[in-house]
Amino acid sequence: MKKKRLVILGGGESGVGTALLAKAKGYEVFVSDKGIIKEKYKKVLIHNEIEWEEQKHTESKILNAYVVMKSPGIPEKVALVQQLINKEIPVISEIEFASKYTKATIVGITGSNGKTTTATLTDHILKQELNVGLAGNIGDSFAKQVLEEDYKNYVLEISSFQLDGIVDFKPQIAVITNITPDHLDRYNYQFENYIASKFSIAKNQTAEDYLIYDADDEVITNWLKTHPVQSTLLPFSLVKVIENGAYLKQENIIITIDNNQIIMPTNKLALEGKHNLKNAMAASTVAHLLKIRKQTIRESLQNFQGVEHRLEHVLKINKVQYINDSKATNVNATYYALESMDAPTIWIVGGVDKGNNYEELFPFVNEKVKAIICLGVDNEKLMSTFGGMVDVIAETQFMTEAIKMAYKIAENGDNVLLSPACASFDLFENYEDRGRQFKEAVRNL
Repeated sequence: MKKKRLVILGGGESGVGTALLAKAKGYEVFVSDKGIIKEKYKKVLIHNEIEWEEQKHTESKILNAYVVMKSPGIPEKVALVQQLINKEIPVISEIEFASKYTKATIVGITGSNGKTTTATLTDHILKQELNVGLAGNIGDSFAKQVLEEDYKNYVLEISSFQLDGIVDFKPQIAVITNITPDHLDRYNYQFENYIASKFSIAKNQTAEDYLIYDADDEVITNWLKTHPVQSTLLPFSLVKVIENGAYLKQENIIITIDNNQIIMPTNKLALEGKHNLKNAMAASTVAHLLKIRKQTIRESLQNFQGVEHRLEHVLKINKVQYINDSKATNVNATYYALESMDAPTIWIVGGVDKGNNYEELFPFVNEKVKAIICLGVDNEKLMSTFGGMVDVIAETQFMTEAIKMAYKIAENGDNVLLSPACASFDLFENYEDRGRQFKEAVRNL
């Protein structure tokens, strides 16, 4: 019998993880990357005798595939992907492929913002009592973990790009943190295409499965009215009373599932800000479903350290707090950051604008921001949008320069916040690189 041929487009974390799992499951595997494959991944491919190529896609070796696993970074519009689709060769994501080889309980978490914090927090709570792997958009690839660890439970942070490549994938528990316009360049600038992509996390769910979502998010609630799902719904809200799900009552989170209720005081939560109350509600609801003890959930919420580059308190220098929120790559994320500021703020913003509309930030800028430092190659839109709102607005293309400017302007009790609302690729490798440079520049003051 001829081996089934799996072609993998993209030799990064998800590609190489899938290659290892596929080889172990008896596939003939070929990895093709249009860019350069990182040294550490090349070593793994060579060591495991997996055929690969870089800086090109050899069509004759790709168009004869039985199935293709595409890295989430490659858009569907690419000619090669279109050729595969026209030939009716299935093009799937790592999440789809790997999920076929595990019997684990899967918690899938998606959303425009908050998914990394919610996934990391959920993992932090569950691993106190369960055998859990954290994967998807974070850490080691899901496929590699299925091969090497095969945990009993997985918490997967899943992007819309990963969801675009699913066929049968079905998490027993799905979470949608929120949906705001993001990555619209990948969805023909149609917001509803992006919404549909996020909701595909629930498309294979049945009434035995759960969908946890933000009931205060009109995009989500309106979509559910016109596109009902089979899942058992567990909404969470800061303003409504929720019978089945989670809500806020005075200073407590109340979670009810099948008349089984738990109460979590919010006054000791480690993470600040309204959006983190929601992330805590989502994570606690998952934990309650998986029968984690109340005391464990409470303690975990109180000692959780947060996620790097997400409202990360770096240092206090001369009574000025420096905060790294480099992970804020869209306006909605920066909205949460500015909302949670409780002192006059010097805001560092800018990068690759994805068609941003900054209007929703105006109230916070007027109320809390005393100076703006634009850090990007092209800052014109920011300068014209915010120029009249603050006394000081400056621009630079160097992180060290931005920090020096902020240091000069800052007074006792101020915050210096890096929350760019934009992608980082104009001046940095990625948002992590941007965040690390911020931290380094602050430490060098």
